[in-house]
Amino acid sequence: MKLMSWMAAIAALAITIPVMAQQETGKPGSPSATTTIPGDQLPPPAPKFGGVIKEGALQSTPWWPPRVVPPKDAPNILLIMTDDAGFAINSVFGGVIPTPSMERIAENGLRYNRIMSTALCSPTRAALITGRNHHSVGFGVIAEQATGFPGYDSVIGVDNATIGRILRDNGYATSWFGKNHNTPTYQASQVGPFTQWPTGMGFDYFYGFVGGDANQWGPNLFRNTTQIYPWIGHEGSLKMDRSDPNAKIWPVTGKEPSWNLVTAMADDAIDWMTRIHQTDPSQPIFLHYVPGATHAPHHPTKEWVDKIHAMHLFDDGYEKLRERIFENQKKLGVIPPDQKLTPWPKDILPPWDSLSEDAKKLYIRQVEVFAAYAAYNDHEIGRVIQAFEDLGRLDNTIVIYINGDNGTSAEGGPEGTFSEVAFFNDVLPPIDVQMKYYDAWGTEFAYNHMSAGWSWAFDTPFDWFKQNASRLGGVNQNMVISWPKRIKDKGALRQQFTHVIDVVPTLLEVIGIPAPEYVDGIKQKPIEGTSFAYTFDAKNAKAESRHKTQYFEMMGQWGLYHDGWLLSTKVNRAPWQAFGEANTDPLNNQTFQLYNLNESWNQSEDIAAQHPDKVKQLRALFVEEAKKYQVFPMNASVAARVAAERPSLTAGRNELVYTRPMTGTPQGDAPFLLNTSYTITADITVPEGGAEGMIATSGGRFAGWGFYLLKGKPVFNWNLLNLDWVRWEAPQALAPGRHTIEFDFEYDGLGLGTIAYNSFAGVGKGGTGTLKVDGKVVATQRMEKTIPIILQWDESFDIGSDTITGIDDSDYLPPFPLTAKLNKLTINVDRPELSPEDIKKLEAGMKKAGMGIQ
Repeated sequence: MKLMSWMAAIAALAITIPVMAQQETGKPGSPSATTTIPGDQLPPPAPKFGGVIKEGALQSTPWWPPRVVPPKDAPNILLIMTDDAGFAINSVFGGVIPTPSMERIAENGLRYNRIMSTALCSPTRAALITGRNHHSVGFGVIAEQATGFPGYDSVIGVDNATIGRILRDNGYATSWFGKNHNTPTYQASQVGPFTQWPTGMGFDYFYGFVGGDANQWGPNLFRNTTQIYPWIGHEGSLKMDRSDPNAKIWPVTGKEPSWNLVTAMADDAIDWMTRIHQTDPSQPIFLHYVPGATHAPHHPTKEWVDKIHAMHLFDDGYEKLRERIFENQKKLGVIPPDQKLTPWPKDILPPWDSLSEDAKKLYIRQVEVFAAYAAYNDHEIGRVIQAFEDLGRLDNTIVIYINGDNGTSAEGGPEGTFSEVAFFNDVLPPIDVQMKYYDAWGTEFAYNHMSAGWSWAFDTPFDWFKQNASRLGGVNQNMVISWPKRIKDKGALRQQFTHVIDVVPTLLEVIGIPAPEYVDGIKQKPIEGTSFAYTFDAKNAKAESRHKTQYFEMMGQWGLYHDGWLLSTKVNRAPWQAFGEANTDPLNNQTFQLYNLNESWNQSEDIAAQHPDKVKQLRALFVEEAKKYQVFPMNASVAARVAAERPSLTAGRNELVYTRPMTGTPQGDAPFLLNTSYTITADITVPEGGAEGMIATSGGRFAGWGFYLLKGKPVFNWNLLNLDWVRWEAPQALAPGRHTIEFDFEYDGLGLGTIAYNSFAGVGKGGTGTLKVDGKVVATQRMEKTIPIILQWDESFDIGSDTITGIDDSDYLPPFPLTAKLNKLTINVDRPELSPEDIKKLEAGMKKAGMGIQ
């Protein structure tokens, strides 16, 4: 019996979208029956029962709905994208870092030198999985900067189904491994909702971390929506000796941990794909593989650091590296041979020869660890690729390996940093401080980033970095694709202009699945990308790009590509300059540059002065695109948006009460105690024999606070970016019995409200802290400064114990469980409010700066 009733129901809905030929296997109604679906409506309507129902089962005929499968011979898909990696990172495109796994795909498939990103993490990732521009799906910036406008709210709407959802409902097994930077910060806790987690967006299995970055030695790791701690028991014995504050280098001794996320996620991916193929050999899989490498912190194993160090790739400095890479690129033919390098930016990045010997030594250590991280990551990606071959599946597997979700990150600043968390709070430690962490670089004791000089070199032949959406160094990635069954032009180069939004329509075309018109009854936005499947064929090697127009915008820097022309705004802020007054009119208050990319492939020759009419035309076209794709209102602020208020489980609540231990609440839903006065009160009962352990903590080794009992004595400790600790400690241990411990902090500043007036004057100020036991003051101390923007965002708010890393290794190590009974923990927050006089002064400051009031 054919499924005519089901087909008729679907056909009735498919008025504007052609219905593809239905493919059926097995006897209709039998348990083994399968069918493809038209795909215009997901999930498909339930088919009408096709059997016979009488009063008795013996007189009736059973009938099973057919299992939905993809079209015949649908390929497996391995979609890989690395993090914070510019054009010149990998050896395939002229870099010096060995990436043999990427080479393997390139040699057996195609190389693409014009695949574009959005210039930042979350936005590129959202665009990649939806086939739509990043503002269209709420990701104009990263999730941690979300604001209350449709293009910036960090919510992928229900009218923007992901490639995971489309493929899953068409019969694929779907998974996501690694970084998930597309869940709103205020939905990242165990309270949910989980609709914006990978498992809620069509990926049946998720193994990875939620947020922008993660400690690779001990991440905030999830399997589906459950937090897991698989590194426990594999910690190693590393110790960092900071006993001598005057030591030039603080030594690190011991054995490193035997667990690292880079390897662990490859292991888990191989296990998942093997399980799927062994359970149902006929089911194709979609494996989205997006490691945290090479985003800071750079955490490779010592084995890989030693391998790279032995190669001496960077001993002659970043300028020589850039020149060497540029020559490699020309020899390989991955860039046009007649290009010129733009000048080295001496005004922001000091020439190598001007550096001190300590600086050179430190910078080489920084980049060797970074390169080791990139090489290690490529090696583990290679293991996943090899697993497809071991299963006999590589021939019909599309492997898409995109190098970077944006250009190389320069957020370490010109000198690099031992802690990226310090950068997010506008602290760039000097060379002498960073040298103390020389041995710790890449270990769990550093949250390290490298000098921006290396980042500039790793974006060769382009210039500028991640965040800079108007420069190709921020957005021009590279990509390799293999599919042995279909792509025969092995090792060839493709130079058509493409964008990450083009990946989804490409996959749908080659599989034979249409973009759905409705998902869960909701009309879908059109796919905004353009398929580049035509480039798979050798006859189209030099065909014109079908992607004709593409806007770029990130934090007030913007550009527009149209038919070979590129309009760009001149860079007015280096990525590490994130804390000043923002451009209040980023649409118009710009210096405009113009490039003909057919002649100036790497944006080296600005011809705006010769073509004012073209500049005017492209500016107008950008406004059209910006209106179409939710780019407005444009906002040039950076750190201000990290600190800005957004939805949270604690938003609008001035009193938070907890009555039992709880761990793992992410920073987006944790009590926010920066730039405010607050009181934390713990009602505890100490047993006979005394007690110790963590009462409450937020953050970790690189920034945070802890309220705990140490050898029975109450302690409140602020970790100021792993550079300084301010402690309040009671003189005596608590006696057995019930006690009330209170920490009160009176903040001196005006608070976050000043940011609305383009001023950071209210943040990071000092205050006075007072520790009380049973109502009696036992310690009081003034903090001259406080953390202004954010705590370590891969660490959580914990009550009753501490997860991942502690805030002061000299006091305790996690989990440090509280051995007293917690009766109640109360946090009261008293946020500063601007007075009318404060507002007048701030408005006057804006007028004086010529910013105007809007």
